[in-house]
Amino acid sequence: MTAFSKITTDLVPVMPRQSVPPLDVALSDGGRYILAQDDPGLFSMIVFYRGLHCQQCKAYLGELEKLLPEFDKRGITSVAISMDEEDRAALTKPEWGLKQLRVGYGLSLQSARDWGLFLTEARPRAKGLSEPPYCCEPAVFLVGPDKTMWFSAVQNMAFARPRFEDIISGFEFLFGMGYFTEKECPARGELLTLPHTVPA
Repeated sequence: MTAFSKITTDLVPVMPRQSVPPLDVALSDGGRYILAQDDPGLFSMIVFYRGLHCQQCKAYLGELEKLLPEFDKRGITSVAISMDEEDRAALTKPEWGLKQLRVGYGLSLQSARDWGLFLTEARPRAKGLSEPPYCCEPAVFLVGPDKTMWFSAVQNMAFARPRFEDIISGFEFLFGMGYFTEKECPARGELLTLPHTVPA
């Protein structure tokens, strides 16, 4: 059995109930997505994806595109963001059939790290579109109007992402319980340090 050992890294998670990092990226249709200016009824949903080279991202964002009206009517705005450059981002919406979903690009390495995303270096591919020099791995965040983190799913692999249908079902359960704002149902997982009474 391999002994557990800590490694040195600058990767720090975005914690529940804490302010999220700033986010300001260009949109493939023009203009910019600036989180500080987003004014959702309930949450801003930020979907970080790997880029144009990723077929699993294509399928995933295709599902989100179909469900955008369901999120909209629940007061949830949506945007998908990658580290792709402008030329690749310009192809994403037409090639993936994304007519309504906002697609942001040009996420910097530092911004990706600030959001606690896993990062991957490009590797040679025998077929298909080449990978960019770096890409972020998938993540989904729900951010409240006060710009604090309510929900996160951060991954280091492309598969087994949270299903958007499950996120909608989760909201329907909360609404059925009478929770209609983030304040009525605060984010879980907020503990920043271990209590002194808990044994190591």
